[in-house]
Amino acid sequence: MEVHIELFTYFREDRFSSQKMTFPEGIKVRDIVITLAIDPDEIGVILINGKQSNQDTPLSSDDTLSLFPLVSGG
Repeated sequence: MEVHIELFTYFREDRFSSQKMTFPEGIKVRDIVITLAIDPDEIGVILINGKQSNQDTPLSSDDTLSLFPLVSGG
């Protein structure tokens, strides 16, 4: 199945900003995060088709997964 992945801020470094990728049916967000070599603890916001989600959510074909890192500062 194809999933459209959008990465934001420093997640784009040495990766991509937006790309379609093929994964097995029922893959979870956490599995994609690990495949992309992103530390799961660095994920701040997860959106699937524009709706907030979590790392245990399975994806469906043609979903859009958006990953934002934690924000820090003051």
